[in-house]
Amino acid sequence: MLVGTRAEEIPPMTTVSIPLPDDQVSELRLRADQAGIPLEEYLARCVGELLDRSADEFRQAAGRVLEKNAELYRRLA
Repeated sequence: MLVGTRAEEIPPMTTVSIPLPDDQVSELRLRADQAGIPLEEYLARCVGELLDRSADEFRQAAGRVLEKNAELYRRLA
């Protein structure tokens, strides 16, 4: 358990193992070192940012479609 953190605040975690070419792992290790964090934390942050960006991009695209078709939806209502 983390010091100063209540157990119910820690989300459940799953460990995932994926094969990567050695050159990619070396690049990831270098970037993690430059950020001053462990490789695992760097990768977790990257995945989180990717998921956040994907969700934002989806919301923006959906908003554009709704705006573009607003008149059609109004007529169909």
